[in-house]
Amino acid sequence: MLSTYTSYNLIARDMLMSLDRTASETVTAREAAYYKENIGKVSTVDEFLDDYRLYSYAMKAYGLEDMTYATAFMRKVLESDPSDTGSFVNLLTDSRYREFATAFSFEASTATAQTEAQLDAVIGLYSATAANAGAAIKEETRYYNAVIDTVTSVDQLLNNDRLRSYVFTAFGIDPSTWSRQTIRGVLASDLDDPDSYFNTQFGARAAAAQNAIQAANAELATLESNAANAARIAELKAVIARQNATIASAEKYATLASAFNFAADGTAVAGTVQNAGQKTSTTELYTLSNPRTTSTAALIHRDYYESRIASITTASELAADPRLVSYVKVAFGLDKLSIVSSTIANIVTSDPDPDNADSYINKFGGADKEAYFALRAAFNFQEDGTLAPGDAPQTAAQTAAVTRDYMNRYNDKDDEADELAIKRFKSQIAAVQTVSDFVGEASVYDFALKAYGLDPAKVSALTIKNVLKSDLNDPKSYVYRLKDERFVEFAKAFNFGADGNITAPKLAQSESEILVMSRAYVTAKSRFGTEDDKTLAEEEAKYYSAQMQKIDSVEEFLSDARLVAFVLVANGIDTESVDAEFMAKIFTSDLDDPDSFANQQPDRAFRRIVASFNFNAEGLVMRPDDAEIQSRRGIYQTVDSYVRQKLEEDAGNDNAGVRLALYFERKAETVSSPYDLLADDALFEVFKVLYQLPDEIASADVDAQADMIERYLELKDLQDPEKVSKMIVKFSVLYDLENQNTTDPALSVLTNSGSAGISADLMMSLAQLRTGG
Repeated sequence: MLSTYTSYNLIARDMLMSLDRTASETVTAREAAYYKENIGKVSTVDEFLDDYRLYSYAMKAYGLEDMTYATAFMRKVLESDPSDTGSFVNLLTDSRYREFATAFSFEASTATAQTEAQLDAVIGLYSATAANAGAAIKEETRYYNAVIDTVTSVDQLLNNDRLRSYVFTAFGIDPSTWSRQTIRGVLASDLDDPDSYFNTQFGARAAAAQNAIQAANAELATLESNAANAARIAELKAVIARQNATIASAEKYATLASAFNFAADGTAVAGTVQNAGQKTSTTELYTLSNPRTTSTAALIHRDYYESRIASITTASELAADPRLVSYVKVAFGLDKLSIVSSTIANIVTSDPDPDNADSYINKFGGADKEAYFALRAAFNFQEDGTLAPGDAPQTAAQTAAVTRDYMNRYNDKDDEADELAIKRFKSQIAAVQTVSDFVGEASVYDFALKAYGLDPAKVSALTIKNVLKSDLNDPKSYVYRLKDERFVEFAKAFNFGADGNITAPKLAQSESEILVMSRAYVTAKSRFGTEDDKTLAEEEAKYYSAQMQKIDSVEEFLSDARLVAFVLVANGIDTESVDAEFMAKIFTSDLDDPDSFANQQPDRAFRRIVASFNFNAEGLVMRPDDAEIQSRRGIYQTVDSYVRQKLEEDAGNDNAGVRLALYFERKAETVSSPYDLLADDALFEVFKVLYQLPDEIASADVDAQADMIERYLELKDLQDPEKVSKMIVKFSVLYDLENQNTTDPALSVLTNSGSAGISADLMMSLAQLRTGG
């Protein structure tokens, strides 16, 4: 008969061949095939427990074969939440039950419009877009100034998308409804020529509109506000509104025509399309058209204020200039709708004496009284609104002070609006259940589009719906047909299915797999570490969880050495034992091909790693079938564990010592305390043989046994494969010496059990004690 070590070595020296040989045995292969083919058809705990063939296979795989009868107990295990430290499975002392529970998932992944990472990305982009608004304006203005001098015709201007967009933005022309004929005619018009396109098409209309307004106002003056005249009054007001719109349109086109110097036929000499003043006016209009007050816009407002204020002679004149009013409102923190031009006029003419209870400021200042007094002190108007002889509306020092305050506050309102918009988006995106919900909620819809540089006024809601329902892994899907990367990134930021409903996030690893990986990492790092080590491990787990929500491909994952190291440590693999090339081969392996690189590794952890990710054949993230109760990783782990259990069991049929040695090799690295050894009969049997201890020590106090183990064995050594190998050699020799002519004591430990461990009766008792009943 071969020695224990020789028999063990025949198996262990080429573990891959040994495992493949066991896996190819007829019965083992047939059971594995049945499991793979049918586990995906199970959707509930009851269905799983009722299929004895599936259930018993899984139980044996995790060393729980002796508990197969306890279906009520195992139901509680499967229904436990492994992420909840207080759940049933986490109260059990035997880690095999947690392994079993984490191999299955009977709850669907959480469907949500956005993950935390996606939410942060959108908010970050929105903030960056807002912060970069000024830079974008500067770049477009630079381009405009450089190219406009090369233009020689109206058509050349209109055919250049960037130039046309700049002009339309500056002059308030709707790009979705513009008429080429109209814009071309206006740009080629001479406002002093009564026969020009503008004067014949818009001038006459504006004059007629003005006459119509005068007539309507005259009639309104004769009508009394009573029920009999209500309909006519409403009609006249509608006429006035329409005619005002006609006049506003004419004024807009007049401003456009006066900004360019094209000839009547639409041509021009390069460099003469606009003079310096016309270009300045155009670029200022463009800059000021942005709803945000950028630094460039603030400087334009400052220059206007400083050039205009000295010529003001009365408070009424100040109040009549909306740009001046807006400037001082911002400078003094009074930029609110309740403060109008007349308010400013009243403030700057109020009695400045703070003790005058009847002054305008004291009567109406309210919570803004302090700002009102500061504004009053910034101007030198008398109470009748005029200036005393020799006085200016402001001294140089007063103007400088107002300008300083304006430049400090010009973007406060935008910042407040941004904070409110972000707050609303955060609160409302959580309620979104469908694409229609998303499009229908303006604060969500507008915020998201702006974050990605998309104008809600220029992009149709139908386009956005189709973008969000696109399959990002299908190069023929709608989003890719738009040929605009902004829409692709936009689609990545949300989780909608083809039916328009929210789905579980399409992650490189599912939430449950991230949890399994994270727990394994923390356990590995803190097994013999301090509390600080555990805290650092938990922080690293948070990093891993956050980053995995951002990974879109195998390439991205493998390029982050920190993430790769995390996965290797979590799976008990030395990070120094593999390199980037090795990992690339692992992740490009076809797990269904027995000859693939991953499947040729003796350490089955590598293929479990690959199976835990949701990468397709092209290396891109795909959405797994959420209806399946077991992930690919769970299936491979179960099948691999079953084969390993069967290998050890078959070895034990000839020599129980070999089974003990194989079991010890597999489980040694999981031991973190002496109580782990005491709780596992097979591991404790190996320990007793290693240190030639009598069976009677098992009757000693448990804590005393634990102290003894720590005196004999440095538990950290069990994490070192070389030291474990030496222990197995020593165990094999001593085992053979003890069992040459006697009944094998290990046989009683391993017989009729899928794996050594606590008995079924004891486990049931412990479970009842730990759970309170």
